[in-house]
Amino acid sequence: MKRTGRSHGTTGANARAQASQRKIIVYIATSVDGYIARSDGSVDWLNRPMPKGGYGMNAFARSIDTVLWGRKTYDFAVKMGGLGAYGNLKHYVFSRQPPSDPLPEVEFVSGPIPEFVAKLRARKGKNIWMMGGASIIASFLDCGAIDEFSIHVIPVMIGEGIPLVAPRHRNIPLELISARSFSDGVVHLNYTVRP
Repeated sequence: MKRTGRSHGTTGANARAQASQRKIIVYIATSVDGYIARSDGSVDWLNRPMPKGGYGMNAFARSIDTVLWGRKTYDFAVKMGGLGAYGNLKHYVFSRQPPSDPLPEVEFVSGPIPEFVAKLRARKGKNIWMMGGASIIASFLDCGAIDEFSIHVIPVMIGEGIPLVAPRHRNIPLELISARSFSDGVVHLNYTVRP
């Protein structure tokens, strides 16, 4: 395993404020060509042996208590067996039209993202996992509500599909926090979104 990274120069009151604020983190896998799923939502290309430690997923899971979902990603997860695999977490799904029979542990959100994020960050808790998909990631990113991207680049090209972030004209600078390579060719890139 190879790690690189650099520390941030934040000190004093700014560091304490940043440390106490809950971060919204896009923790996700992409193909080398930048897709999070095939056009039909399939992630069959992720079905591969994992190294011991599972790319750090268990450590990440201990750092969060909330998951944010886009409606299509939520529907896909429900179709695949529900949200039980994610443990005892609070789930919010962003949708203009909530289903008539939502899962009991899920709250649907249809209001403005900035107001929702302000209320969520004001509550005590751990970090927040932005599960995706591309549209909700884009909406949060465009509102300035994404703090970090934690991207596992899988050594496969799928040619077409759903991109990491829905395409729009944007120029959002990122700063590399760390990079780690695994023996199977997966590379984990961790970026902070610069203000």
